[in-house]
Amino acid sequence: MSSGLIAAPAFAQVAAPRPRRIDVHHHLTPPIYKDAALRRVEMSPPARDWTPEKTVADMDAAGIDVAMLSVSTPGLGFAEGEERRRLARVCNEYAAEMAQRHPGRFGSFAAVPLPDVDGALAEAVYALDTLKADGLLLFTSYGNTWLGDEKLHPLYEELNRRKAIVATHPLSPQCCTNVVPQIADTVVEFGTDTSRTIASLMFSGTAAKYPEIRFIFSHAGGTLPFLIERLDFQARPPAQSAKLFGGAVRPALGHFLYDTAQAANPVALGALRQVVPTSQIVLGTDFPYRTSPEQIQGLAGCGLDAATMRAIECGNAEALIPRLKV
Repeated sequence: MSSGLIAAPAFAQVAAPRPRRIDVHHHLTPPIYKDAALRRVEMSPPARDWTPEKTVADMDAAGIDVAMLSVSTPGLGFAEGEERRRLARVCNEYAAEMAQRHPGRFGSFAAVPLPDVDGALAEAVYALDTLKADGLLLFTSYGNTWLGDEKLHPLYEELNRRKAIVATHPLSPQCCTNVVPQIADTVVEFGTDTSRTIASLMFSGTAAKYPEIRFIFSHAGGTLPFLIERLDFQARPPAQSAKLFGGAVRPALGHFLYDTAQAANPVALGALRQVVPTSQIVLGTDFPYRTSPEQIQGLAGCGLDAATMRAIECGNAEALIPRLKV
């Protein structure tokens, strides 16, 4: 006998949509490049053993929708002349082929054969116009030349005209390799060289002269957040502050972008957020040197609200590279 009560309809629980994620710091090792490097220098196992299949599996495990591919250490400095130019071309064409094989999953920051400025300029034009790369990858230093050096201005003239993206990655400069033998250069020197090149760009006046170039610095800017008082002191004399974009350290630093690779923790990211607005922070994983899942988990543990997480994981990258918007 019916009780006269009408049962409430059962509703299926709807899962929240998965966050969209764009990784701007993700490395590849093209086979021809690897073979050329191994004939001259050591290559770390993660880079040496990289494969496209490992990259896709890592992205899928972490929910990375799009990764910007770039060549990392040892860079192209082991080669010279025409070989260095050829290797840059090989790397860039390999990245473009990966994007074609996996539609919608990859972009690239193209390799250039610096300190060969003429070669770098020619490769930049080819990579951006023909291969449709999303930007360039420059290392923080080339020998004892940092990115603010006037020798690089002919390249910057073209990149500024194009409003190009320039991602950066640290190396150990000639001055400071194996300084403390028990500690790998990647532990201390990479962060330090990132800070050197940021200071070089700022206090040479180069960043202010080419304000349309959109620089991205790896690893939350290296040691930069912890040097803020010293940078402010450097900028006190009017002759120094006049060189800076915006006339002061904070506006100059806030004009750059910074990725979260190996900085997805409350200490590093918290310090960076005290120096620059959230709009300038983008997701980076540093695969294959770190896994994407551990970097995503680290970011999730930083106590950020949902809007800030979305901005860092995808929104800021979509603003930087509009083709990525869905």
